[in-house]
Amino acid sequence: MIIKSDYRIASVTDGYGLLLRNKHLNDAEHRMPGNSVLFVHGATYGSTSTFDYEVDGESWMDKMAGEGFDVWCLDLLGYGESDRPEEMLVAPDLNDPIVDTAHAVAEVDRAVDFILKDRDIQQVSLIGYSWGSAICGQYAGQFAAKVRRLVLSGALWVEKGSTPRTISADIGAYRTVDAASMAKRWAIGLSQDEIDAMVPAVRVSKWCSDTVLVDPVGDKSGLLRAPTGVLKDFMHCSQAGEPWYEPLKILAPTQIVVGELDRETTPEQGRKIFEQLGNAREKRMTVIGQGTHSLLLENHRDALHSVVSGFLA
Repeated sequence: MIIKSDYRIASVTDGYGLLLRNKHLNDAEHRMPGNSVLFVHGATYGSTSTFDYEVDGESWMDKMAGEGFDVWCLDLLGYGESDRPEEMLVAPDLNDPIVDTAHAVAEVDRAVDFILKDRDIQQVSLIGYSWGSAICGQYAGQFAAKVRRLVLSGALWVEKGSTPRTISADIGAYRTVDAASMAKRWAIGLSQDEIDAMVPAVRVSKWCSDTVLVDPVGDKSGLLRAPTGVLKDFMHCSQAGEPWYEPLKILAPTQIVVGELDRETTPEQGRKIFEQLGNAREKRMTVIGQGTHSLLLENHRDALHSVVSGFLA
């Protein structure tokens, strides 16, 4: 039996709380000691809508918990089931971008410290997805002693002159997406037959609709709001040519995994990171066939699960 616990921890922005969720087996005998793992989400959707979203009755977190992992996920400020700051309650152009990577790294550190204290351990493994891979990549370089192993899923790497493929570069405090645009983003660069072979249309439609409703105003507006700090960072890296983080600073064993047909964080981006992991104690890269940026929700998600669990175990 899997035990689910939701905690509220303090955001680095005073007065707001974050959702930190845990799942683990009730049977301590079958748990893997010291194998606590924290998921960190991407630029648009919270962890609870991705890693803990049930597909055919089971989420990725459920699967890992069933394997004996002590699994955690964090919704950053403005995402998922965490609080929405006041900047997201007014028109986006009234404020500058909020919740950038530096902010995210600080909130991940709060989550990691909570886990370390609660479990009386010294290290946690990290799984960063999309923007979360940059967050976790920076975290692993900055707080090497706290990171046991690192997974970069849909690993993001931005070079000078890059442009966002699927996200508008309009910079206010936040941006909005609706279910139709979410579904279109999922299938970018693919024919209808190609996307249908990877994920049933009914699953795409249901996930998009369900995820919009996670936003407290989603049921009335039909829109999901997402902070734009990540876009500010993307544009800076693209224009200045400065790296988002420094892979050379990562010491932990690192696994990069990406879908073959990922048009947002491409296999080529993953290879560029892999080549720079000169100080990681171990490095691996896996490309999974017939998978997009949303591989974690698609028919071949079991291949992703197997690569990640095998590496972390």
